[in-house]
Amino acid sequence: MSGTVTPSKPEINWQPDVVSQVPVSDKAGVGEFVQETLALTKRLFIQLKRRPSTLIAGVIQPLMWLILFGALFQNAPKGLFGESLSYAQFLSAGVIVFTAFAGALNAGLPVMFDREFGFLNRLLVAPLASRFSIVAASAIYIVALSFIQAVVIVAASAVMGAGVPNIAGLGAIALIVFLLVIGMTALSLGLAFVLPGHIELIAVIFVTNLPLLFASTALAPLSFMPKWLQLVASLNPLSYAIEPIRYLYLHGDWSLGSVVMEAPWASITFGGAVLVLFAFAAAALVLISPLLRRRFA
Repeated sequence: MSGTVTPSKPEINWQPDVVSQVPVSDKAGVGEFVQETLALTKRLFIQLKRRPSTLIAGVIQPLMWLILFGALFQNAPKGLFGESLSYAQFLSAGVIVFTAFAGALNAGLPVMFDREFGFLNRLLVAPLASRFSIVAASAIYIVALSFIQAVVIVAASAVMGAGVPNIAGLGAIALIVFLLVIGMTALSLGLAFVLPGHIELIAVIFVTNLPLLFASTALAPLSFMPKWLQLVASLNPLSYAIEPIRYLYLHGDWSLGSVVMEAPWASITFGGAVLVLFAFAAAALVLISPLLRRRFA
């Protein structure tokens, strides 16, 4: 009688599989960082292409400001708004700056929605060479939209009789808008990582939007304001972006030493206003850097 052969059980390896992980480092190579940033920026523009209402509204709103406020003050006495020949010429600088400011203030909303829908978590666990590409992509996207809006406003202002600055003046406008947008985008992205949800972020945007507009020289010169509001407007970063651009519209022979604003404590030159905006952008970036490092860790 032949014995029954019992098949041997396969040997089971109880050791867990080792999953290889690509280390994520903030010290990424330039090539990898640029590639990731461009890919994430492309994603934002694809979203804009599918839902262009944000860009359309961002162009229509400043045009309405120019048309309605220009018509409202078209019979204002000459000299009421400084050297401007018309209120449209005076208002153009304020509309350019406030439109860029409002767009940059909303920069944190896409990141906040990514947080709430879980897409940001997928990015944070992805093998990115540098997670700061997420922030860089958002900044590039907002800067591009701000430049598009600024071009439309400058063209519309020219049609309404405000004129167009020379080539050097247009370059200075681009630099001023860039510095303001970078600073406000940094603060908005910081809020997107700090606040619990989009409701709170929208509340902050609503609370700060109009007060900063009226506490600046966007709608009226400093000399038109009471003393306390002059002091507040002189501390507002928007005023340091508005007044140089307004000076460019009125003077073709501008220079860095040209006085663009008479603050309660000193005369602000064109170069001084640009330095204030540069310091504002740098301070905002330095302020959010530790926060982003903790969130990305």
